[in-house]
Amino acid sequence: MNRSTRFVGLDTSKAHIAVAIAESGREPARYWGTIPNTPEAVRQLFSQLGPTETLQVCYEAGPTGYGLYRQLTAAGIACTVVAPALMPRRPGDRVKTDRRDALRLAELLRAGELPAVWVPTAEDEALRDLVRAREDAVADRLRARHQLSKFLLRRGVQPPAGVRPWSAAYRRWLDGLRWTGPSAVVFRESVHTLDEIAARIQRLEQAIREAAATHPQATVIQALQALRGVQLITAVTVVSEVGSFARFRRAGQVMGYAGLVPREYSSGARQWRGGITKTGNAHLRRVVVEAAWAYRHPAALKATLRARQVGQPPQVQDIAWQAQVRLHQKWERLIHRGKGGGVATAAVARELLGFMWAVARAVEGGADVTETSAA
Repeated sequence: MNRSTRFVGLDTSKAHIAVAIAESGREPARYWGTIPNTPEAVRQLFSQLGPTETLQVCYEAGPTGYGLYRQLTAAGIACTVVAPALMPRRPGDRVKTDRRDALRLAELLRAGELPAVWVPTAEDEALRDLVRAREDAVADRLRARHQLSKFLLRRGVQPPAGVRPWSAAYRRWLDGLRWTGPSAVVFRESVHTLDEIAARIQRLEQAIREAAATHPQATVIQALQALRGVQLITAVTVVSEVGSFARFRRAGQVMGYAGLVPREYSSGARQWRGGITKTGNAHLRRVVVEAAWAYRHPAALKATLRARQVGQPPQVQDIAWQAQVRLHQKWERLIHRGKGGGVATAAVARELLGFMWAVARAVEGGADVTETSAA
């Protein structure tokens, strides 16, 4: 029996899921209704929609995560998680409801117009949650430091000359300050908050070290640390955000995934390129840009980097050295052309991500990594 495909659009929220169905052909999608956002309600819905092999489902990525995707794929139903930022939009459409969103998803899925996002494995998602928890703790530390420094500024209290902020000497100076009245409570609580956050960061970093050692991509995490500027936290963040580098056939694709490729507006004989798109994984882009600052220094193999390269394949060590030479030359060339440090670092970060791709593919095997850059 020839069964036509049914395209199901789901607009998910914390409590409910709006459901719309588009049949094969050109007829408009029809609204099914809403169901509770629970595994049992989802199971009952799809038991009514027909054989699993005739169903194609999509929903937008968001705070509800990938539990729905995993439930559907485990049941043998084809499911796509859609990138919201890349959804086609109708000009002038100013009405947004769950019903309209579900209908639009079903029709676009039938038309093949929906860009899918990569869904991480359970191991990658767990590691990603751990890395992002540390990221949040570091942001909290920065906020707490700003609050304490502004408190001291309002009181006209400044550290001695030559004491670098938040260094060990700075902390000794803080411990020697004496306050009275309500200000003593504020100061004491601010310092205590910083100590609590520091302890939380240490616990999270220890958990990251333990998780990285047993992760399926542990060899890739170790190999990435052969690159200058890439230590454990950076390497783990890259792997948790990218997953397997094998899903990218070219280095330029992973650069685009991080939003590090330039914007372009070209029509006819006119061609214009601007700054980076920033349309991609912001967590990945941030750590790669931070690592890229290391390449403003001339190529060198110092003790700490040499220790990280011990036991790595010769091909990985060769790629790491090529990265040092090429990326420092690129930095110098851009600075001499009058580019600012931020612009030069973004350009270096783009190519650094290409070298990361080359290192990972060399470890994973099965790819020609002679071309590491698409820029």
